[in-house]
Amino acid sequence: MSKDILNVEPKEVWKNFYELNQVPRPSKNEDRVISFLISFAKKNGLDFNTDKIGNLVIYKDSTHDMYNRETVVLQSHVDMVHEKNNDTEFDFLNSPINMYVDGDWIKAQGTTLGADNGLGVATIMALLESKNISHPKIEALFTIDEETGMTGAINLSETILTGNILLNLDTEEDDEICIGCAGGIDISVKRNYDLIEPPKDTVPIRIVLDGLTGGHSGAEIHKGLGNSNKILFEILNELDELFKINIAVIEGGGLRNAIPRESNIVILINNRHISSAEKLLENQKIKYSNKFSKTDPNLNLKWIFDLKILSKLKNFASKCLNNNDTSELIRAIQICPNGVYSMSKKIDGLVETSNNLANIKLIDGNLNIMCLTRSSLDDSKFELSKQISLIFEKISCNISFSGGYTGWEPNENSPILEKAKQAYEKLFSSEPKINVIHAGLECGIIGSHYPKMDMISFGPTILGAHSPDEKASISSTQKFWKFFKEVINNTPEKTN
Repeated sequence: MSKDILNVEPKEVWKNFYELNQVPRPSKNEDRVISFLISFAKKNGLDFNTDKIGNLVIYKDSTHDMYNRETVVLQSHVDMVHEKNNDTEFDFLNSPINMYVDGDWIKAQGTTLGADNGLGVATIMALLESKNISHPKIEALFTIDEETGMTGAINLSETILTGNILLNLDTEEDDEICIGCAGGIDISVKRNYDLIEPPKDTVPIRIVLDGLTGGHSGAEIHKGLGNSNKILFEILNELDELFKINIAVIEGGGLRNAIPRESNIVILINNRHISSAEKLLENQKIKYSNKFSKTDPNLNLKWIFDLKILSKLKNFASKCLNNNDTSELIRAIQICPNGVYSMSKKIDGLVETSNNLANIKLIDGNLNIMCLTRSSLDDSKFELSKQISLIFEKISCNISFSGGYTGWEPNENSPILEKAKQAYEKLFSSEPKINVIHAGLECGIIGSHYPKMDMISFGPTILGAHSPDEKASISSTQKFWKFFKEVINNTPEKTN
């Protein structure tokens, strides 16, 4: 890991980010990072408390000049998305993130960087350990498991906080202040298939689609980025219609909140069709490379016919689905909604409802599909999730829903929003963008536990979140740090 980051300004933020990124913290494995933050609190003589689900709050009294200000809750989530390139060997449970400086950007070697939401955590740490920054009483809320279900926020204690102002530091454009977000629900599809021996005169082919851009399944769903699962199954549909194939193995995509970048599949095809199948695959490679040339310029389709090579692959299967089950599964995935489903009728340019066909796995006959459906309207969220469930119920799959959370209703008359707008205009002589986003933030859920909470979200510019291309802007973080301190310095006085 490069230590050049320790010389980057603001040093107080990047130092903490560097130390944070040496602690493994994938979602649902946050014990070590919570312990790290508790040690940090003890080192700085700060009180702390945890709730039953595992969220942590660190408390810091106001500086003497701001004792009459309202208590401010600073909030970020401690977990990170663990995505990596297929050719990158990396253990997210045990290894620090390998960071480096590239011009104005901090990047990671072949993995997600963890700037989402590690830069928010590091910024809060910088304020907590500061000796010379004026601030009101602080309640620093570090939530767990934001990326895979919002379970920290959903199960947040309703007595652990006293402040009525919350600054969420999980927005990824430095000229935006967010005041609302979409809700979401996870859809799991399962089925156990009875497999058959490979039909006579068939040979296995492994087809790999990789090199796609990927990205955040909420914030970037409107960009038309290629979904490796959808593209690969469109190609399979062509093969099946012409040659009647059998699926043996599927390994497509990754986390449910990341647009899938890489998918691979092993199929069986009659050996007399090999030449024709190769020509079709060559044409499909050209077709999709052209179609996604702007959004996914590194898209790559490749295939292997060699049985000696295939038999050595992890999860290689000697048995397969029958033709009918193969065709039904291909058609179901073909018609499963993916990407933008509807646009908001109230806010121009805002995605209202979407679905991410995130992960498809078939190993030893066990099918598992994961989707994440998002919407700013609960009715639309349930409508789309029901539509998806009906598609897979028709092919005898079992459907379950989990991790449902509500959106964050915008409050354009928010007092802390007005203070933040004034601070931004004072510093940068321009107005910030006031946005509602299609991604999920914890604010709406936290607000359900603390209905009087006045909330906004902002942060530095981070690109490619939820993908190995994630990078954080150094100059933007400098801007964000300045803005953050100005907002803190201008929080409202107590009303009683």
